[in-house]
Amino acid sequence: MKRSGALLLFPLLLSGCDLVVLSPAGDVAVQQRDLLVVSTLLMLLIIVPVMALTVLFAWRYRQSSTTATYTPDWDHSTKLELVIWAAPLLVIICLGALTWLGTHLLDPYRRIDRIEPGQPVTQIHKPLRVDVVALDWKWLFIYPDYGIASVNELAAPVNQPIDFRITSSTVMNSFYIPALAGQIYAMPAMETKLHAVINRPGSYKGFSANYSGAGFSGMHFAFNGLSQEAFDQWVAQTRSAPAALTRDTYLELERPSENEPVRHYASVDPDLFGAILNLCVERGKMCMNEMMSIDAKGGLGLAGVRNTLPLQYDKLARRGAVFGSDPSYVASICTAEEAAAASRAARDADAKYWPLRDLSPLRGAGLLSPGTGSRRADARTPSLGLLRFEL
Repeated sequence: MKRSGALLLFPLLLSGCDLVVLSPAGDVAVQQRDLLVVSTLLMLLIIVPVMALTVLFAWRYRQSSTTATYTPDWDHSTKLELVIWAAPLLVIICLGALTWLGTHLLDPYRRIDRIEPGQPVTQIHKPLRVDVVALDWKWLFIYPDYGIASVNELAAPVNQPIDFRITSSTVMNSFYIPALAGQIYAMPAMETKLHAVINRPGSYKGFSANYSGAGFSGMHFAFNGLSQEAFDQWVAQTRSAPAALTRDTYLELERPSENEPVRHYASVDPDLFGAILNLCVERGKMCMNEMMSIDAKGGLGLAGVRNTLPLQYDKLARRGAVFGSDPSYVASICTAEEAAAASRAARDADAKYWPLRDLSPLRGAGLLSPGTGSRRADARTPSLGLLRFEL
C-alpha cells in the first residue's frame, strides 16, 4: 500500500516541473532541444548496454553459478576489443560532428536563416531590433525603430526575426528566455548579440540566469509573442505612456531596486543605448569608444596629462554608495594652441618653484647620491609640472 501511494505521489511531484526547454515556442530553441535529445540518445547507445551487461555479467558469473565456463587463463579477444573501442569511437565522431554543426548554425551572433522548418527568411521578414540593458535588478528593453522602451516587459510579433543587442549597466547578468533561445551573457561596457524568432503566440517567462546580488530572485520579465495586429496595439499603448526615457530618467532608473513593476516609456533618447554601452550617460563625460579612438591614434601624449583627468566608471559614487571612489570626469581635449599655452605656464611654474638647476640626480629607489649631473626642464618637451633628469 505504501509503495502504491509513493507511485501515485511521484506524478504529482513532476507536475510542478516546467518542461519549456523540451517544448519551446521558438525555432532556435527547438533546434537546441533537438541537439540535446539527439546527443543524449547517442550517449545512451553506450550507457544502456554497459549497464545491462554489468547486471548480466554479475548474474552469469556469480560464485554459485554452475553453467558459466571457468577460464582463468583467458586474457584477450580481438572481436571483443573491436566492439569495446569501435562503438564509443563512432559515438564520439557523431557527437563531434553534431557539436561542430550546432556551434556554427546556432551561433547567437549569426542571423537566423529560417522562420521555421520549410520557411526560409526572405526580404519581407524585416528584423525587429531590441536593445537590452540588464540593470540592478530589472530589465530595460529599448525599441530603436519605434522610439519606445519598457521595463520588465518584452513583446515581439510571431514569425518575425528578432535582433537583440545586449549589455549591462553594472555586473554580469545572463539574458534567458527558455521558450525563445539559449542564454547569453550581458556584461558592462560590452555588447553581446542574440538572433531568434518566436513561432507561437503566448506569454513566456524571461529571467536572469546568472546570480547578480540581493534582488536577483525578482529579476524576471514577461516575453509576449503577439500577432502583428496585437503587437501594433502594444506599440500604440506604449507610445501613449506619460513618461519619456531621457538620460536623467535613466540615471534614476539605474539605481538598484527590487521587484519593479512593468512600466513603459513613450519616447527614448536615440543615443541612450550607445551611451550606456560606452559608460557615458552623464553629459560632458568622455565615452569609452572616444577614449579608445584617441588611444588608437597614439594617445594625447604628455601634453594631455594636464587636460585629462582619470577616466573610470563612477556608478558607485553616483548612486550614493559608501564604498568606491569619487566621481571623475574627462575635463577636456585641448587644441594644440591650448596645449602650448599650458606648457609655457608649466615652465613658468617650474622656474618659480625650482630656482636651483644644478642638483644631484635621483637614482635607484629615489635616493640622492653625489654626482655632477644637472636637472633642467627640457624646453622642447611640455613639462606640465614634471622634470626630466639627465646625466
